[in-house]
Order: sequence, then C-alpha cells, then structure tokens
Amino acid sequence: MAEGSEVFIGFDPETNEVTVSTEGAPQGDLSKARAQWVTRDTIAWQVGNLPEATYRLYYRAEGGLALEPGGLDDAEFLTLTRSDIGLPARITVKRPQLLPYAVFKLDPADEAHVPEILKGQAVVVAQTETGRVLDAAGLQIADVLDDVYHYTGPLGVTYAGGVPALRVWAPTAVSVAVLLYDSATAADGAEAPMAWEAATGVWTAEGAADWTGKYYQYQVDVYVPATGQVERNLVTDPYSLSLATNSRRSQIVNLDDPGLKPEGWDTLAKPPLAAPEDSVIYELHVRDFSAHDASVPEALRGTYLAFAQAESAGMRHLRALAEAGLTHVQLLPVFDFASVDEDKSTWAALDEAALAALPPDSDEQQAAVTAIRDRDAFNWGYDPYHYTTPEGAYATDPGGAARIREFRSMVQALNAAGLRVVMDVVYNHTTASGQSAKSVLDKIVPGYYYRLNADGRVETSTCCQNTASEHAMMEKLMVDSLLTWATAYKVDGFRFDLMAHHMLANMVNVRAALDGLAPAAAGVDGRQIIVYGEGWDFGEVAANARGKNAAQRNIGGSGIGVFNDRLRDAARGGGPFGAKPEQGFLTGLFLDPNGSSQGNEDAQRAKLLRYMDWIRVGLAGNLADYELVNAAGATVPGERIDYNGSPAGYTLDPQENVVYISAHDNETLFDAIQWKAPASAAMADRVRMNNLGLSLVLLAQGMPFFHAGDDLLRSKSLDGNSYNSGDWFNRLDWTYQANNWGVGLPNFATDQWEAMAARLGNPGLKPAPADIQAAAAHFREMLQVRRSSQLFRLRTAGEVSRRLVFYNTGREQIPGLIVMALENTGEGRLPDAFDRVVALFNASPEARTFADPAFAGAVLVLHPILQASVDPVVRQASFDATGGSFSVPGRTAAVFVAVSDVPLPAATATAAPATAEPTSASTQPAATATAVSVASATAPAATATAPASAPGGGLGTAALVGIGALLLAVLGGAFVWAWRPME
Repeated sequence: MAEGSEVFIGFDPETNEVTVSTEGAPQGDLSKARAQWVTRDTIAWQVGNLPEATYRLYYRAEGGLALEPGGLDDAEFLTLTRSDIGLPARITVKRPQLLPYAVFKLDPADEAHVPEILKGQAVVVAQTETGRVLDAAGLQIADVLDDVYHYTGPLGVTYAGGVPALRVWAPTAVSVAVLLYDSATAADGAEAPMAWEAATGVWTAEGAADWTGKYYQYQVDVYVPATGQVERNLVTDPYSLSLATNSRRSQIVNLDDPGLKPEGWDTLAKPPLAAPEDSVIYELHVRDFSAHDASVPEALRGTYLAFAQAESAGMRHLRALAEAGLTHVQLLPVFDFASVDEDKSTWAALDEAALAALPPDSDEQQAAVTAIRDRDAFNWGYDPYHYTTPEGAYATDPGGAARIREFRSMVQALNAAGLRVVMDVVYNHTTASGQSAKSVLDKIVPGYYYRLNADGRVETSTCCQNTASEHAMMEKLMVDSLLTWATAYKVDGFRFDLMAHHMLANMVNVRAALDGLAPAAAGVDGRQIIVYGEGWDFGEVAANARGKNAAQRNIGGSGIGVFNDRLRDAARGGGPFGAKPEQGFLTGLFLDPNGSSQGNEDAQRAKLLRYMDWIRVGLAGNLADYELVNAAGATVPGERIDYNGSPAGYTLDPQENVVYISAHDNETLFDAIQWKAPASAAMADRVRMNNLGLSLVLLAQGMPFFHAGDDLLRSKSLDGNSYNSGDWFNRLDWTYQANNWGVGLPNFATDQWEAMAARLGNPGLKPAPADIQAAAAHFREMLQVRRSSQLFRLRTAGEVSRRLVFYNTGREQIPGLIVMALENTGEGRLPDAFDRVVALFNASPEARTFADPAFAGAVLVLHPILQASVDPVVRQASFDATGGSFSVPGRTAAVFVAVSDVPLPAATATAAPATAEPTSASTQPAATATAVSVASATAPAATATAPASAPGGGLGTAALVGIGALLLAVLGGAFVWAWRPME
C-alpha cells in the first residue's frame, strides 16, 4: 500500500462489526436522494465530471442496499450512459432546478424493468472498472412515476348501482388490501383483496351493497426509503369522504344518499352573482362565529349547525350585511385537520368569568390560555389531515357521516341568508409525512406527494410538510377534492392558502376544471365559483425556482385573484414584520405623527406620497398597465410604481385584485390602529381611521375582502398570531357591546409586552358600544354605496383605464387626500344610476378642500346614502360647482355622484333603526339617521339595516318622509323607500 493512501475503518453499531478497507472510504451517500429519475429512460444526477467512471442503476426489491468500499456487487443493476445533450425543454421548464444536473440514459432494452425497479430500492453509482465507488446517491422517483403510471380516472369510494368500489393509486406498493370494520371501534377488520392494474398503478376492490356505512383502512406493503425496507402500513384513504372520530378510519359513504342531505338540498338556489367583481368577502372562523353567541343553543355553539339558527345574533348580523351588499362568507379551514381533538369529552375549558375580572393588561389570561391551548376546542386548522372530509370538531357527532349533513346545512343556511360560501383550502402542505402517526400520503406512495430538496428531504418552508402539486397525482388529488366540494357540498369559492407554493399551471387547471362544471350535469355553475389566494413568493419555489409558480407577479391574465398587500401596507403603515408603531395613510403618517422614529418631516411626507401611489394603484384594480401620475410627477403604469423593489401593479384584470386591509393573519385593523395612532387620538378619531380603511377597500376595483369583525372594531387584544389563542382572544360579539380589546396580554410577541401593556391598560382606548355600533353602521352604508353603482365593480382592465381617473397627484398634491373619479358618459355607457362618481379619501385629521377645473359646472351631489348617513360628519361634505371645489371633513371618505337621467328600475331600501349616541371621548360627534339604498340596473337592490341597540333617539316619520322626498328628487323618481321599526 502506497504511503498517503486512504484506509477506511467502519463500525456497524447494530452488528458490532468492524470493516477495514485499503480502498478508502465509500464515496457518496445513499441516504441522500441527489439524483432524480425524470422519465422512464432518463435520470438527472448532481454528480461531478468523472471521466474514468462507469455508471450503474442498482436495485433490490426488499431494500437493504448498503454502500461498501468495494461497491454494490451483490445487487442487480442496469448500466447507464452519460449524455451530453442535456434534459429536454419539456422537463426543464417544469424542473428548472435540474438544469445543471448531469443526464444519464437507460438502454431501451432495459425499460421493461422500470416498473419492477420502482417497487423497491434504487440507487445510482459511479465507479471505476475495478469497482471502486467514486460517487453514489439515492433516487427521487416522482417524475418517473408520472411518466409510467398516467391515470385520470376516479379514486376513493365511488358508486355504481348502489354498490361501492374502492380505488387507490399506489404504483410502488408490493401489495394492497382493504380492511373492513363493522364500526369505528371494532377491533378486527375483514381483509378484502385489491386488484392491481399495471398500466395505471391503481388498486381496486369491488365491494358489495352492505359495505355502505362500514369503516375501512388500506393495508399497504411498500418500500419506504426512510427505513430502507418494505413496511406494512395501515392507513386511511387520501380520498376519504367520511371518517371516524379523530380520523382513525375512513368510512364508506355515498354522498348522493338522501339521508345525508338536509331537506331542500337538491333544489338549493344560489344568491345571484353577475361577475367576480361583484363579490365582497367576509372571512370567518366557524368556532368564532358562535362560541360566545348566547342566542345559539349551547350544544350547537361552535358547530356547523349554529349557522342554521336563523334568528341567532350572528345570523342576523350576516343577513344584514348580505342585505347591504356582502356576497360571500369565507370560512377558515373546514376540511379535516389534525390540531383539535374531535372527542369533545377531552376538551379543556377556561373560567372566563375569572379571566374577565383580571386587569386588561395582565399576563394571567394568556397564561391560562397557554396552559390548555393544545387541549381546547380552538385552532385555525391550517394543518390538513384529509382534504375532502368536513372537520369533525365542528359537527355535533364527529364519528361518521353527521358532519356531511351538517356541513351541507351550514351552506344551505348561508345561501338562504343571501350569502355564498368560500372555503379556505390548504393543499400546499399536510400535517405530517413519512411514517408519522398522522401521515397519509407518504404511507401509500413514499416520496411522491411531497416537495423534496436536493438531498431528498421534505421541504418545510410553509412550516409544515410541503406537498408537490407539480406532480400529476398531487394536482389530481387537489382538483378532485375541489370538484367534490363544489358539487357535493355546493361551495361557491376557494381561497388558497400560500397559493404561490402551487405552480401557475396547477391553478390554471383548477380554474379550467371548475369552469367545466355545468348546471345540467354537475348541478352547479362552475363559472360562478371564485378562486383566489395568497401569492407570497418565498421558500424553495421563490422566483420560479421550481417552475412558474402562482405568485403575484405571475398571476396576471389567469382570472385568479391574489391578495394585495400593497394597499394594506400603505393604509396601515409598514408591513407585518416591521415596527408596530410605523404609521401609514390611515394612521397619521406625516399628518398626525405618533412620535416614533419614522424620519424627519420631509422623509415622512415623501413616504406618505409613496404610500398614496400604492393605494391609487390598488384602487385601480392593482393593474400592471393602468397609467397614473406618480409622486414624482411622471406618468407611469402601475407596474412601474415601486413596492419595496417589486412592481406595485401586477394584475391584468380587476378580479385578480383581492383588496384587503385586515385578515386572520397579523393584527386586526383596529389593533393596528391602536399600535400606530398618536396617543392623543380620541376614540372617535380611531373609529374614523377604521372606517376610512374599510371605505378604501370597498370602493376599490376588484374583490374586497374583510376579516370578520372589521366592521365591529374587532380586537384580539393585540394578539398578532391568534391561531392557537383559544376562544378568549378570538372572541366575536354580535351584540355590539364589546370588541374584545383589553382582555389581557397575548402570548404572541412577549418582547413587546411593555408597549402593549401601556395601550391595553389605558381606559381611553377601549371603545364603547356606541362606537362599535357606529362602525357597523358605516360599513353597511359603504356596502350599499358599492352595490349602488357598477362603476365600483368594473369588469375589465380596459374599462378601468377608460373610466377611472385620479386627481390631486404629482409633486404638488395635497398630502393625505386621494381623489378618484369614475366616468360613465358617451359611447359604451354602463346602465348605471350615475353618470359620474367622485370618491375622496381624506386621511388628514382636518377638513380638506380640493378644486379642479375638470369639475367646474358639474352637477354633483353627495351620494344619497351618505346624505342620510348615521355619521353627521360625512353629511358635512360638500361640492361647489362654481369652482369645481370639494370640501371633505377629516378622516372621511366622501362619495359624490352625478345622477343619470336614464330611466332605471326602481329599488327598494329599508330605513335603518336608530343607534345609541357614542359615550366615549370624541372630537367629532355621531348622530342617528336612516341608511338608504340606491340600486343599479345590474345589481340587486340593497337593503340596509343598522345594528340594533337600546330604544331611544332615531328619526320620526316626518324626517323619513323628508329623506324619501330628497331621494326621489335626486334620482328622478327612480327610487322607492320603505321604513321598518327597530328590530
């Protein structure tokens, strides 16, 4: 042996064997799957240039391949040929990360062995002619499985003539059987064999009629790379339609069974929706909706059936919003998730009366919540277990099919209230992978359904186990699941969590699949199902690293909505990860500084003007091509407005703009205001900030989105991450008596407790019931304003560019005042109540006057709904035609209209009941008034109902008659009003 040669000494702790080799240490690592089998004849491998090497594909059915100094001579192998051509474009477009990989080919004569090899362990080895290993790696096999086992047919439980069949795609399994159980808890199951279809990789069991209602598991014998051997896995069905409590077993059910349908289900009528841009969305958690609603029977609180209590406080609130113009309720995850024990007998509860007695800035409330946080009934549910089964914790009985009927009852009740239903879906990850107890997909086809890194480890950038929808059968699972929710449960929309972790092609295919649902065949009109999601571009998919993903910058032209963080950040100030006191347009930047470190006056002014450009782009549908004058005085398209290094505008159609200012993530809008408003701001000013923010969203082109309770000054006591903060911090009060401010320090962001305590402990920062009621009334009024004119709901980018104009722009603009005009005259006039609409958003604490010759001589009046507003301040807004001058009070959104003389259908409005006067400190008084409605020819008439309150105050019959006469004059007689007493 030559001096300097490498000697390898290895020790196996299981056998206590020592290996000594003069051939050196084995190179490579079979536990790292650094090679990818992309088609049946092609392997891509991250291997260096080894001119002396020969390349082999070693395989063994039972696993156990081990890298020894002398190679793997005892295993079967196929010879590989290194190719200089590279991977074809059809592969690198989908897998750009493989561009630098070396390419290896199988001999065509060896391709017949591929299905056999895929059922066991397979590795690639580079070695010398003498057998010395130069490099070695495991194989990722998802792409070759897609190439070899193409399948588009049904999976899971299907019925023909009342007889079920079960199918599961398991191409790498050695064998699969069904274990049938007579009950959810039966100890033993009867084994039924499944037949293997070699062309598709599908295993099928043809059942019998008496299988209906039985529970089942799949028994899968399959090679598992993580353990290096064939394992026997007992696993539920990825396509489960019904489950035992806590998802221990799947259940065989027929979703067409009349017993699983509430009365009237098959003839359920949907609330009308002419276009996606007519949508206004309210995000709601099932448990939040009724957990504290005393008007719901106690046994039904926190369940699907709470929505079927038509006269509950919560349903009265939702119905009033629908009458005003809300169109959709979006439910946080309602598929089967893992974080809440479905057995209600295990739930731990708090003594809420004791917590309520604690100081508002105490740390004891969060300590009590934290102590039971994983044993209570609450979680947001972003940890999917089974994608196509309703969550059992929200059912009155989590064991079996009750959850199916009750979920349908919820959809039916919301539809009857005038609201469509959106599901928040989380196909980008699951709660577990591998051989974990709650893993499903990986126990059937190990290594296929998840996105792996370059070493073959599961990516976790979503904080869970990332799925790989770029793989055909993961996309199929997603699409099949969505179609089930759309047809069997009549869901009207889908909000995709972390949508950018899916490929754009996935989302385009989702949209196409839904569009293919026709009422005659599917019972629903898939074209009316809205689709939108989060386009945050991060993790392993960022910058199209894994193919073109469904991120903000790629979404334009797809017709799929994406959340607009530009307007959110500009309105609130900063971003979700910035300093909490950082101010924005609403919260006093430059105009009413809070004293925090935000730069000098010039810097704050410049920042405010930049923020105003972001907001203008958002108001214009966040369109990439919409041109406006920016803060520097240049005319540029939206995509040229800079948002922290990215384009502010990125959509190509208004429906792609999901405009929002608050969601379940991060602080509520009111809590953000509490962080950012100057300490001197009175509660009335804070309420006006909240209202102005909601007005920005409601009057923007696109699809407005709100977090439930935005209209009620909802607080989570400054908790910015309440996913597991229990009912206590997530409470909603539909009686409008409290907004949950000051219920203790949150567990989240404990390093900021001192600053939080200073705010939570300040009694002047707690809103009174009248403040909450005034905010609720404002929201309903602005819903009606949006519904009253199609000009706020333009259908195309071309329409927006032709009709929407901003004034008060450029270098010399008035800071804090946005002026938006919408024109409706001349060729292509819309059948609308108005010839022109001018919306002014004044964020200054002071009144502002703005004049422009373009408005001189115009006949503009304050919108009829605002003339009769419950807010006396907005009623002070005025227009002087002589100089084309508008006057808008501080922290106010005012809308002026030029009323058309084109005859329109009459609309019926409902007068609002009176609300109590605010009792908190206020710099601007509130008053009682009647909310009324103007309906366009293209939208249903809006009905307003202000929140109920204690008797007293309000307008008399004479005043109501006066308002009716005013509206008849303004609208040329095309208006009918009606009054009803306070509820």
